Amino acid sequence: MGQERKKTNKGDISILIVTAILSAFGVLAVYSASYYAAQTQYGDAFYFMKKQLLGFLVGLPAMILTARLDYTKLKGKKMRYICLLVPIILLALVFVPGVGKSNYGATRWIGIGPITIQPSELAKYGFVLFASAYMSENMEKLRTFKGALPVLIAGGIVCVLILLEPNMSVTMCMGFLMLCMLFAGGMKLKYFLMIFFPLLIAVPVLIIAEPYRLLRLSAFLDPWASPKEEGYQLIQSLYALGNGGWFGTGLFRSRQKYRFLPFAESDFILSIIGEEFGFVGILALFLLCGFLIYRGIRTAARADDFFSFLLAVGITMVYAIQTVLNALVVSGAIPPTGLPLPLISSGNTSLIITMASMGVLYSISARSNGGARKKRKGTK
Repeated sequence: MGQERKKTNKGDISILIVTAILSAFGVLAVYSASYYAAQTQYGDAFYFMKKQLLGFLVGLPAMILTARLDYTKLKGKKMRYICLLVPIILLALVFVPGVGKSNYGATRWIGIGPITIQPSELAKYGFVLFASAYMSENMEKLRTFKGALPVLIAGGIVCVLILLEPNMSVTMCMGFLMLCMLFAGGMKLKYFLMIFFPLLIAVPVLIIAEPYRLLRLSAFLDPWASPKEEGYQLIQSLYALGNGGWFGTGLFRSRQKYRFLPFAESDFILSIIGEEFGFVGILALFLLCGFLIYRGIRTAARADDFFSFLLAVGITMVYAIQTVLNALVVSGAIPPTGLPLPLISSGNTSLIITMASMGVLYSISARSNGGARKKRKGTK
């Protein structure tokens, strides 16, 4: 009996292993990308690396803890609303003077002494949990526009609060995430398109509404028109990727990190990785990222119940959307915007929460495997 129980609890361990590998590599990449800027700005070459290492050391036990968590308890009405409302309250607190922390013209963080928290990272997963719980209990209602309103309202509130920070890149991620959840939930195509097209139209409207977004768009279309202003960051990113060639300049040997490329340790860390490890290194990195996304989709496909399916889809899509968008920005395929690479870029809140979410994904895979074995045993 003990041996049988042990098999039942066995999940997709590769999710945890790949997450740990990517996160550990992120600590190394952050150090390589930031040690010069950290030394000149803070007098400590390890400043950003120590913060990232702390996030990794907290994220690792958090991932192990959530891997053993009975996530189905979060499905209850009380818990689902708590998981949604707490991040929304934190997003609102960002705008309270003395509580919210501003940087580069944006107020996106809450400061608690020396600790800073980015509520938008919590809000994405809070929305996923709420949407998964609601849709799994209202499958028939979801086929109507009225039935989908609770999900649209929850996602809309989160999007508006994030947009006001302002943070259009994360707002776009939330919009894509909401569409993915509604599609996975089985919404009728006509209602889905009724939501999709207005959101699509909203993107250029929001760009036109803010002059700095228009400048970023013009820099994307022709960065060389303003090589020392709006086009500077993209040009420096392309220099880094071009300098890396096939096999890179070698670890710690990037040139662009010497204050040429802004946000080298965060939003544009992929450029430094490309410069030091080359095209082959980036390919290897994205094979690992793609493998993690594949295992997430596989976990969703094998889920025993609709709530587990939707939760696995949501967690996987949060990671996948942000990873793909970051790669597109860094390579100049879409207009530049501030969006970190999950598990790799500097940022404790993102790292800890993403690692913890992958623990939940593992827990879903473990429960699904157990359910499948029980069903087979029952048929015998």
